[in-house]
Amino acid sequence: MKDLSRKIPEETLKNIYSTMLRIRMFEEKIVELYPEQEMRCPVHLCIGQEAIPAGVCANLHAMDYVFSNHRGHGHCIAKGSGFKPLMAELYGKSTGCSGGKGGSMHLIDTENGVMGTSAIVGGGIPMGVGAALASSMRGEDRVTVIFFGDGAYDEGTFYESFNFASLRKLPVVFVCENNFYATNSPQAARQPACRIFESARAFDAHGVCVDGNDAAAVYTASREAVERARKGGGPTLVEAVTYRWKGHVGPEEDFEKGFRDREELLRWKGRCPIRSFADRLAASDIISRRDMDELAHGIETELEEAVAYAKESTYPTQSELLSDVYAGGR
Repeated sequence: MKDLSRKIPEETLKNIYSTMLRIRMFEEKIVELYPEQEMRCPVHLCIGQEAIPAGVCANLHAMDYVFSNHRGHGHCIAKGSGFKPLMAELYGKSTGCSGGKGGSMHLIDTENGVMGTSAIVGGGIPMGVGAALASSMRGEDRVTVIFFGDGAYDEGTFYESFNFASLRKLPVVFVCENNFYATNSPQAARQPACRIFESARAFDAHGVCVDGNDAAAVYTASREAVERARKGGGPTLVEAVTYRWKGHVGPEEDFEKGFRDREELLRWKGRCPIRSFADRLAASDIISRRDMDELAHGIETELEEAVAYAKESTYPTQSELLSDVYAGGR
């Protein structure tokens, strides 16, 4: 416990904890408010998976790119997106990060390097590889990180994209958040073995499996992957094993509907990534419990302001219906 800060700077550890807590509290606020039916878009929550975006994005520069999926709130927050534009987007308001037109599954924040989240399973993978190719051709010192789930790993686009990234030694990191379920289909029903990271060997690339609930382990593994990409060493496939607490979509826990085993969920809740990381930080005298409480209070205040901002903002006008829509061939 006491050697935690020897491997990772204390300030980095504090920032990772803060990011994890910001993600958790943002998601819990959605759970609290969603029954009001003012958020009319479906929401895919990442509660239980916060260590992955926090640990990965702590290694990124401001100019680095992130591509995400339908469960992308945490990735955006970890890369620096503010609560107000995210919350306003969930309420469908014009002040939202996508102008109120994208909703939870189609977030974008180019100023912070979030180039888009895609509701198409595996859809962000080829886009991220394309961005990495552009960065390579321009000679930019920019790394692209692509977040996707174990369901997207089943898609052919993953293999085609990873092959091309390895062939061209592109500056890209593939992060598979393996939570064992594609919607409600367990991994054991879709794949013969739980060794996603090993598939990188087939493309002469690096692969690593890490405990996705251990923020320090995620940070360390992704740091090596990001450094490799930035130095021209090509892609890495990081498999982060984790578990989402909520159902595939919505604020409920889907064991009530028979989709998952309740005991399985309780076991993973016992491995809460935020609680375990907080215990380690406190034991290492890096953050006091009092400072943690003050941090949570500050985040809650920020969230209340974001909700008020979202509710007070206006909806897009009818005249904006076709703005920002691409129409070629004319």
